[in-house]
Amino acid sequence: MTKLAGLSHVSRRFGDVTALDDVTLDIHAGSIVGLLGPNGAGKTTLLSLVQGLRRPTQGTVELFGGSPQNARNRLRLGSTPQATALPETLRVGEVLDFVGAHFENPVPVAEVLEEFGLTELARKQTGALSGGQKRRVSVALAFVGRPELVLLDEPTTGLDVDARRVLWEAIRRQHDAGATIVITSHYLEEIEALAERVVVLGGGRVLEDDTLGNVLARVSLRQVTLDSPQVDRIAGLPHVVGHEPASSGTTFYVQDSDALIVELVRTGIPFANLTVRGATLEEAFLTLTDTADERIEG
Repeated sequence: MTKLAGLSHVSRRFGDVTALDDVTLDIHAGSIVGLLGPNGAGKTTLLSLVQGLRRPTQGTVELFGGSPQNARNRLRLGSTPQATALPETLRVGEVLDFVGAHFENPVPVAEVLEEFGLTELARKQTGALSGGQKRRVSVALAFVGRPELVLLDEPTTGLDVDARRVLWEAIRRQHDAGATIVITSHYLEEIEALAERVVVLGGGRVLEDDTLGNVLARVSLRQVTLDSPQVDRIAGLPHVVGHEPASSGTTFYVQDSDALIVELVRTGIPFANLTVRGATLEEAFLTLTDTADERIEG
């Protein structure tokens, strides 16, 4: 497979803060890669290095076999950052046309409008758009120049469920047409819908780099909260990944809540006020990050 971008033993520090710590990662043509992790994991910093917006403190970053700072290489790249400022007095169609003028063979404006469900907004000034509409325009702009590699940082933030699914379909079609896509997200459903390969970042390190199915098995945790005088004993039981104090009792992050309850009964560990719910994606990542830190420190 052709490598489009890569990081080799890359670290990036901001003063005393290490945003990325010895990260090695390759992006190959034809894939959709999901970058997942809690806030502060290093996802946005990683994308900024690939785009040439920042330079690594250590290590090397490649884009299309050369430097990310090379303008010719960056013309083959499309991106949507977390925050995008659109010129408020320009109409949506005018913004697409303006951005397209920077590329040799841009996608016709009418095609982009239709692809991303923006046709009805074409003559509307961007300053009059809702937050979700602006986000859809920002994602569409990433594909105007027919890029080979597209970096999407939290692309569906601010969108309702229906708008999110429409955008997913557009992203899939762009991938089917040949674009390689890297997407960051906090939405587990979004990564399940789009990604083939998942890279989990935590504390600036790569914690997981595997197929979607294998990674989901690691992060799809359940949250069991209960009162017990034997917290340490419960924490050592099978299926328990981590735990923390809760407003009432202790919360345990587990891979199989049913198996944990069976084990509690079998061992005779006293407990009360038990509740079970799904852990959020961020809670699961925080637990994985804490577990990885303990392994490293140990």
